[in-house]
Amino acid sequence: MNEQIELFPIESPCVGVCQSNKKGYCFGCLRSRKERQLWFEMTNEQRREVIRLIVGRRKRLEAMRQRQKEQLPLVFESEQQMESLL
Repeated sequence: MNEQIELFPIESPCVGVCQSNKKGYCFGCLRSRKERQLWFEMTNEQRREVIRLIVGRRKRLEAMRQRQKEQLPLVFESEQQMESLL
């Protein structure tokens, strides 16, 4: 099987935010600590896999944000209305 020749290196998805959440994912590029640390040692195939993972993470994050927008907070005009629910 013929292997495709890469004409251009796959660039780092870093956007210069470089802060991580509690799980170690960068707020800017959504890579894990290990993915960020090993980026320059990865083959282009490994980098493509990381990019694929980032796309999935971004979709899940956007879906979660959309669900949070759709959840309306309960606002009661009086304590009596609130007590009637309890």
